[in-house]
Amino acid sequence: MISADNKSKIQSLRLTLMFSLLLMAIKFFAYFSTQSNAILTDALESIINVIAGGFALFSISYASKPSDADHPYGHGKIEFLSAGFEGGLVLIAGIYMIIKACYNFFHPVEIHSLDIGIYLSGFAGICNYFMGMFLIRRGKKFSSILMIADGKHLISDTISSLKLIIGLTVIYFTKITWLDNLVAILFGAFILYTGYSLIRESVTGLLDEADEEKINYLIDVLNKNRREKWIDIHNLRILKYGSRLHIDCHLTLPWYETLEESHQQVSLVEQLIRQDMGNEVEFFIHSDPCVPPSSCEICQLHDCKMRKANFKTKLEWKMQNMLPDKKHGLG
Repeated sequence: MISADNKSKIQSLRLTLMFSLLLMAIKFFAYFSTQSNAILTDALESIINVIAGGFALFSISYASKPSDADHPYGHGKIEFLSAGFEGGLVLIAGIYMIIKACYNFFHPVEIHSLDIGIYLSGFAGICNYFMGMFLIRRGKKFSSILMIADGKHLISDTISSLKLIIGLTVIYFTKITWLDNLVAILFGAFILYTGYSLIRESVTGLLDEADEEKINYLIDVLNKNRREKWIDIHNLRILKYGSRLHIDCHLTLPWYETLEESHQQVSLVEQLIRQDMGNEVEFFIHSDPCVPPSSCEICQLHDCKMRKANFKTKLEWKMQNMLPDKKHGLG
């Protein structure tokens, strides 16, 4: 069963795909009207937007499938693959744009009706900006790297369109047509950088590179809502599976408590995180017994009858001391 959040993501991507098809038609009409290489670079990138949009729609639909025996952590990793696929397409388009522009330095073509190209490129750029901002907002809301990547790509299209309009305006008034190829090369280089950024973000996600922003946010939530019995949290890990977060940690609790009492504290931590970070969170907590007397020196449980050493200081939880697989203590 597809969740309401995933349905909303799918609807957002369908809407974006329809707009991308419309803008692709407009950009190619502008190219055939002007024969401008600079406009062609913009039109070729719109093909990538459509292909990537279609693949993104498939990926979000696939990622929405629930966990099963073959995919116990769900299907969300395909979002990273899709973002990398989109980055690869962007790179190919950038390389093609630069090669064609260099070729036309030596074999120029006649450019005409640049005013039409300027108007249509401006319209397409405005549409891309609003679509990009829409996708980025939705992507952040649903923690979807794929939607954010698509949104950033469309914003980069807007920047390209703005530079394109400036270049075309200069060409229109100066009649220096070789500038069209120079503008195309500059756009191609910018698009190459965009493609590289998308691929890098995809690779870091697939390789489970630590998301420091998410980790620091989680630690801040835990510090603000800390309970006396939570003596220590260590071996903290956050993995992203598309929009789903998988969190592991070790929670040190009083050694003398029953299994049921320890389970209540573990459930309290899980409930706290889900309330603050949403339901797309999987929490696996391993409970450890405290180790007197070293644990006693940082334990804030004031009525502990099993204390073997006096409380000395509250240990502030930070990324540096929560990631290592080592219980905290002052010794």
